[in-house]
Formats: sequence, structure tokens, C-alpha cells
Amino acid sequence: MTRRPPTLSVIVPCFNIEAYVSETVASLGNNVRDDFEFIFVEDRSTKDRTYEALLALTERLEHSRVIRHEHNGGLATARNTGIDAAEGRYLTFLDGDDWLAPGYLARLVESIERFDVDFVRTDHVQVTGLQRNVHRAPEGRRNTPIDPRSSILPVDDTTMVDYPYAWAGIYHRRLLDQGMLRFHDGLRTAEDRPWIWELHRRAESYAVASLHGVFYRRGLTTSLTQIGDLRQLDFFRSFDLVLAELESDPEADRLRKKALRNYCVVIAHQVLDRHRFERSVHAKLRQMAAEALGRMAEQELGEALVGMGEERVHTLRRIRGGMKGVAA
Repeated sequence: MTRRPPTLSVIVPCFNIEAYVSETVASLGNNVRDDFEFIFVEDRSTKDRTYEALLALTERLEHSRVIRHEHNGGLATARNTGIDAAEGRYLTFLDGDDWLAPGYLARLVESIERFDVDFVRTDHVQVTGLQRNVHRAPEGRRNTPIDPRSSILPVDDTTMVDYPYAWAGIYHRRLLDQGMLRFHDGLRTAEDRPWIWELHRRAESYAVASLHGVFYRRGLTTSLTQIGDLRQLDFFRSFDLVLAELESDPEADRLRKKALRNYCVVIAHQVLDRHRFERSVHAKLRQMAAEALGRMAEQELGEALVGMGEERVHTLRRIRGGMKGVAA
């Protein structure tokens, strides 16, 4: 008897996470349903036996398969490999070193079917050592369909485009059919930024559900956010893509200020976090920051950076030069 297409595809990119993958797979075992499939994409790990661990662990996980890249491609490319292999009506993501609460996926599917929207976003639990803290999606309107565009602004407040985590949600396959949902191949950091902007600009409907079933490990030494090499500088390409894709948007003038603020917040954060980078990488970071800021008009920077804080604005002034009229 031919199995019907699954209701949900869970895409799990994995790279150098052997120490955590058993907990990840066990949590998916607590979410098994006959109409769910689990797709692991092993991105040619270099420091451990992640692939071998996956093969052993998934033998006991129903409706799972492991796809191995011939070459390391980065998180965006690994997710795209999973998307291409997925057959589900809905798609969701889980990073290979994170885990889910029992029964969470069923609740996630129930929420998108109940609201009948293009995608649903959720809260998550941040795990740092033994500490666990709930991080709420920055949208107060809950459990009701919303226009995704209405959650992009205001410029000077945290909004849903500042909450880019792909794994904090579920997405209808029709988004893929409409040219959304895929990531920009090759991005190794900030890959979620152009992705979340496109969803909020182009999708027709979404909802925010108060679910707390995703457990996100933060501060791992294996995480790219903790590694200060050249891969970190991919965030410049990510935000340049956001700005380029905004050019044809009917509300480009309004939305560009928000994107510029996002961009500048990340530039300032990376420059101020200099202890993570080798000297040569930090020098490259400052060079690329100066070039990116130099492409921004001083007037639009002044509007985008209001209230961003004296330290960050001073840092950006020092890198770019000028900006005398930009207030902190």
C-alpha cells in the first residue's frame, strides 16, 4: 500500500554536533506520528562522527532519512537540501543541536491548520548551561490571522523581522510553490535575515502561537555565532540581499529604514565584540563595515539610528566618518 504524502516534514541540518544529536533524535522520537517525516542533512562534519551517529540513531526513528552532502555548504544550503527532499504539506526546521518537547510537533500542525495561514511563528526556550528562559516572539497579537507586513515596523522597536529563527515556526508548502521559503545558498551566518524579510513582505497571512516547545542551545563553542572567523562576515551579504530585494517593494522607502537599522545594529555588535575575532578578521570586518556604511546616506542613517544608544552610534560614526547630525 502506497503511503500518502506526509503532513509535516521536519528538516534537521547537522554539522559537528555528535555530542548533542542523541538528545535531538530522542526528542523527535517523542514527536513521531505516522504522517510526519524527519529529514537529516549531514553537512560533511569535520571534527567528529556526526554522520555515523546519525545513521545509528535514526535506525529507530520512524519515517526518517539521512542525506549527506559531498562537500560542506553551510546552514542555508543544508536547509535547502532538506526543503528539496521534503514531501510534506507543511515544513518546519530544527537545528541539529537543539531539541523539542514531547508532542510539540502535533501542536504546531494543529495551530497552522486551525488558523489556515501561510505560516505560524512561535516562542522558544533559550538554554544557556542549566538556565532556561522563554523568549517570546515580538508580536502582541496572538492566535489570530495577521497580515505579515503589519509586523515589520516600527523602525525603532523590536519586531518580527528581528526574530528571524526559522525553527520557531511552521510553513505551508504553498510558500515554496510561490517562490519563497528557500534560503540563499552559501550563506553561513545571518541566513535567516533575507528569508524572514521575504516572508513578511510577500506572504499573505500568518499567526503567532504561544507554544514553548523548541529548546535552543545558546553559547555552544561549536556554534558559528561563537566562532570569530571569516564565515561570520557573511552577515554583510545577508543584509545587502535584504536591501537589494527591498528596492522593488512598493513600500521601499518606509521599510528600508527598518532594514538599515537592523544592519547597523549587527555591524555595531560585531565590531564591539572584537575579542571573538582574530586581528586580521577584525580588520576585514571594519573594512567591510566602512564600505557598507559608506553606501548609506547620512540623512537616512540619522532617521534609522535614533535611540540606538550612544556606544553603538559612536562606534558607527567612528567607522564611517561624518554622521555629525546622527543622534544616539
